[in-house]
Amino acid sequence: MGFFDSEVVQQEAQQLFEDYQSLMQLGSNYGKFDYEGKKIFIERMEELMERYQIFLKRFELSEDFMAQMSVQQLKTQLNQFGMTPQQMFEQMQMTLERMKSELNTTS
Repeated sequence: MGFFDSEVVQQEAQQLFEDYQSLMQLGSNYGKFDYEGKKIFIERMEELMERYQIFLKRFELSEDFMAQMSVQQLKTQLNQFGMTPQQMFEQMQMTLERMKSELNTTS
């Protein structure tokens, strides 16, 4: 069975995509959130990032050709912006840390 044939993989990919879409839509109103709303949003983003890192690691560890191609496509896309997947996650983490810092100075 191929990596993408797994029902678990398909469900997790779908859930990650839906959760990401929802958070991005919600995040467009981030400036209007109260302290607790901002705190919850940041926590949800951290949880999503962690899930995405785990999901990507599964791809990297898989011997499935399509999984490896997906990893290569991501690396190629990120390379166009001059970064690696690790740098992308670090950048996202720094952004969330800055958001937390700003939140703590306004509370």
